[in-house]
Amino acid sequence: MISDPTKTAPCGLLPVVTVRGVRLHASTEEQAILFILGELQAGRGGWVVTHNLDHLRRLQRDLSFAQICATADVVVADGMPLIWASWLQRSPLPQRVTGSSLTSSLSAAAAREARSIFLLGGAPGTADAAAQVLRDRHPDVRIAGTYCPPLGFEENPEELERLTACVTAASPDIVLVALGSPKQERLIYSLRPMLPESWWLGVGISFSFLCGRVRRAPVWLQRAGLEWLHRLVQEPRRLSRRYLREGLPFAGRLLAVSAWRGLQNLSLLDRVLNRPPS
Repeated sequence: MISDPTKTAPCGLLPVVTVRGVRLHASTEEQAILFILGELQAGRGGWVVTHNLDHLRRLQRDLSFAQICATADVVVADGMPLIWASWLQRSPLPQRVTGSSLTSSLSAAAAREARSIFLLGGAPGTADAAAQVLRDRHPDVRIAGTYCPPLGFEENPEELERLTACVTAASPDIVLVALGSPKQERLIYSLRPMLPESWWLGVGISFSFLCGRVRRAPVWLQRAGLEWLHRLVQEPRRLSRRYLREGLPFAGRLLAVSAWRGLQNLSLLDRVLNRPPS
């Protein structure tokens, strides 16, 4: 049962931009990290959602997913099509903020602030391997624990109970959840009331990126909005439907609608600026 599906994120320091009916915080990666650390200092927990194109498409057709994501405290754009759409509609978002980048940058900031991190999920062995990478990079990092649930855990009450007990016993400041969408968002929604002072972040494949099991796209490809192509080349069988049959047509419609809205906004602004004095 979703208690408040109309709840909007309370991150009042950050302006909000709406893309295809989805509210996104106009935040840089640094601003998001500073906000999280400030909330931890104040004893308040929360949840960061990093929406990409696939999320945006799912939000249009899956009401329960949309209601769950509406309860997040910080919502940022993890996907260049969302950034392009915001610019086309003339309400630009400042930066792409990815879960994969936050996995490293937020962990580094947490190490400086003596905040603990729990790594939950990922492919078998990647949570432990990613935790070791973080320890090597940041000797002061506090890893509260790692846990990789078996496939199908969400349908097994005993496995869910084991996972819940492991995370709550560790009582971490930050929980990085690498289970893919929408599984990670649904799990975060169910677990976060048990640790109300913790911050939660769904990070998808990030543990595999961090420990080198999967190669992340070069920075220039990320900035060009072609990270999806790099992933597709590595996993064509698994990702071709998501990226080619579903993602590309949806991206085309998103950008076209955003461009039309941008023209409407420009026309409205022109009329306001050129209105004769009364």
